[in-house]
Amino acid sequence: MLKLEELRGQKLFITGGTGFIGKWLLESFVSENDRQALGAEAWVLTRDAQAFKREMPELAAHPSVHFVTGDVTDFRFPDQSFSHVIHGAASANAAENEAQPLETSRTIIQGTERVLDLARKSGTKRLLLLSSGAIYGKDLPDLIHEDSLLGPNPLDPRSAYGESKRMAELLCAIAAKTTGMEVKIARIFALAGPRLPLNGSFAVGNFIRDALTGGPIRIAGDGSPLRSYLYAGDMTRWLWTLLFQAPSLRPYNVGSDETFSILEIARLVARETERALGKKIEIEVKQKADPSKTPSRYIPSIERARHELGLQATVKLTEAVQRMIDWERRQK
Repeated sequence: MLKLEELRGQKLFITGGTGFIGKWLLESFVSENDRQALGAEAWVLTRDAQAFKREMPELAAHPSVHFVTGDVTDFRFPDQSFSHVIHGAASANAAENEAQPLETSRTIIQGTERVLDLARKSGTKRLLLLSSGAIYGKDLPDLIHEDSLLGPNPLDPRSAYGESKRMAELLCAIAAKTTGMEVKIARIFALAGPRLPLNGSFAVGNFIRDALTGGPIRIAGDGSPLRSYLYAGDMTRWLWTLLFQAPSLRPYNVGSDETFSILEIARLVARETERALGKKIEIEVKQKADPSKTPSRYIPSIERARHELGLQATVKLTEAVQRMIDWERRQK
């Protein structure tokens, strides 16, 4: 059960509310709002409310959900005051961000400035920034801790997403220091769960796409990089907990430390899809592994969230993949 009592009779503003993370947050908000009779309202910024209404009509039609149409960089402020803000508007698609680094930076930085202006105007009490593990860069240690001083290469345009998320954190820190607003920082790593895009930046989603179309599952590299995935249901609980309970300006990694190689993930997806479909799924690896090469890692330490807030990753990747496959098959 989620503890959203602090939202009783309050108004929440969400950016990125129609994306993967936002949908999970919004579904949980509506469910708990009804179950606990909170009388809360969620105002959701989106560039295309009609598309969201077609995709999730029952959720979009709920009386506690209101839409604000506009771009995060220049949307018109609704004539409301918001006690809580969750700011997550930004594309997590690596290909899009690499193709349009200036647009990526503009959206994240100007969007954060605009949302902070809304929060100042509203006298917002708590703001949760959905930041990213990308702020740590690519040359990473075994486990990434929140107090790491690593960062992206500022001379590489592919760093636009990570560098801009760093700037977003700085803007929020300035706002917290100058207004007294509590700012909570969630540095989100890779996720898994129903509704995860199957043509995005997360290998597990792309592998499920390949497998459900009969295979083969295609690995672009040698399969050696090490990754982890937090289930979206756990993520949802973590983010609400951060909003209400985390100390201001103390960042928390949001992810899993259950580690798999890319090849192991592909094999897991193949095995679970074979079980569901009753047919063999092949795996194609583009490059041969070099045993002398140290595999790249993108694994967060979650000790801070575990010890300070009592948060756990409760759903293992095998179960997450099973749920994703079952959900995708039901959509056919």
